[in-house]
Amino acid sequence: METSNLYINPSLNSKQQIRFIKLLRTSPKMLFSMNLFAYFVVPSFIPILVTITYLKWLSSSSRTHKNLPPSPWKLPIIRNLHLVGKNYHRSLRKLARKHGPLMLMHLGSVPVVVVSTAHAAQEILKTNELVFLDRGESDIIRKITYGGKDIALSNYGEYWRQLRSIVVLHLLSNKSVQSFQQVREEEMTLMIEKIQETCGSNSVVNFTKLILSFSNDVMCRVALGRKYNGKKFNTMVEQFKQLVVAFSVGQYIPSLSWVDELRGLHARSQKIAKEFDEFLEGVIEERLCIDTKESVDHQDRSFIDILLEKQKEDESGFQFSRDTIKAVILDIFVAATDTTFTALEWAFSELLRNPLVMKTLQKEVNLLAQGKPKINEGDIGKLEYLDAVLKETMRLHAPAPIIPRASSQDVQIMGYEIETGTRIVINVWAIGRDPAIWEEPEEFRPERFLNTSSYDYKGSHFEFIPFGAGRRGCPGTQFANTLIKLALANVVYKFDLALPGGENMDMSESTALTVHRLNHLLLVATPRSKLN
Repeated sequence: METSNLYINPSLNSKQQIRFIKLLRTSPKMLFSMNLFAYFVVPSFIPILVTITYLKWLSSSSRTHKNLPPSPWKLPIIRNLHLVGKNYHRSLRKLARKHGPLMLMHLGSVPVVVVSTAHAAQEILKTNELVFLDRGESDIIRKITYGGKDIALSNYGEYWRQLRSIVVLHLLSNKSVQSFQQVREEEMTLMIEKIQETCGSNSVVNFTKLILSFSNDVMCRVALGRKYNGKKFNTMVEQFKQLVVAFSVGQYIPSLSWVDELRGLHARSQKIAKEFDEFLEGVIEERLCIDTKESVDHQDRSFIDILLEKQKEDESGFQFSRDTIKAVILDIFVAATDTTFTALEWAFSELLRNPLVMKTLQKEVNLLAQGKPKINEGDIGKLEYLDAVLKETMRLHAPAPIIPRASSQDVQIMGYEIETGTRIVINVWAIGRDPAIWEEPEEFRPERFLNTSSYDYKGSHFEFIPFGAGRRGCPGTQFANTLIKLALANVVYKFDLALPGGENMDMSESTALTVHRLNHLLLVATPRSKLN
């Protein structure tokens, strides 16, 4: 076999070329292998490379010919991630004003369609509901929800349907909600007493801490059977909430998932999941011990007691494991506490900003109470203006500013093609402030909800969906609304509220699991006379 026909790299110097030729002469097998590779292997790869290149071009071409929603300009690798600010509900509304009610964003490698109008939301949540029932889980969420055994964040399927049915029938039915009336009224009375203690000295009350404690105490008694309010418990709950919304680089850019390890995100999620699991395991063992020693009174039964009882009785074949019970309790406790706290904090903030609204509400509760020491839960349904105040609060400050979904198949929405696996973000906050729907949308005007049955909390009207809509709408709406109204009515009935030193109300936001106030709400409370 001749070496003269072999191509030798001209970049080699003369000595290197001579050495290379000698090597080939002494190694005919090497020469044969190289020629074999050149004549047979390389040509066989050419059609494969051409095919791959063609398929990539075809895929790219087919995408460009699809009628996808409008999209902002993208950067390499991170794509549109840089456009999502800390207060994402605001930055998404700003982008939607430019790109339209359905906007396609690419957050790293993840396609996300942002929905910003009531009509577009109806297409997702009603017209094509079955396509968009998944949440789009992340690894972090799965870790802290027992592998996706919860209700709120797990994907749609037979397990989810059966579990939701159990929760709705046994925990959040009208009968169940009413059974916890005594708990709500007792904790409301304790909150009023705490405020009264500050009145004599004209002290400033930290309403943020007060409301958070009230929400936490009610939900601890309802879900867990007794209060848990130590520093360690509160820290654990807060860390859990932060983890739910923690930004995971690997979720959007898989090649950079090592960044999450470097930040300690996975280690932190494992630590918090372990702490919460140990805590809930202890609660369950405590409730089982109480149940063994003495029969738990029906009025004292917590959600955990009901679920443990259901686990014993279940004959449907549903896998009602202890992890399922813990995941459900975790869901309800965290979601209900945050929703109640956020709604009350913003409601008091708006009432302080709008003194005429405050006076109108106080007048309504005065007429109803007729000098009684407090507003009872049974009277709450008669307070129409109170309901309007809460709805207006929810319109401007929805507990969850966005609703996440994911498409399970290709579908066409408003003429645009949405591909399988696309994440959906419904900007409830933007819909609540849409000038095409609401007159003077940035103004706090409860009167817009009076004398109309157009808006309820069930998600029937897509202009107003603070608790979501359809199959995945919040099942705890009645419980949350009852608790919020009870607290709001009694505080404004018993006290006049003012900012200390004539300060102006700061409405700056902080976005976490919900959008709450950036700074604590500090108020001075003055007892109201019965004549007022």
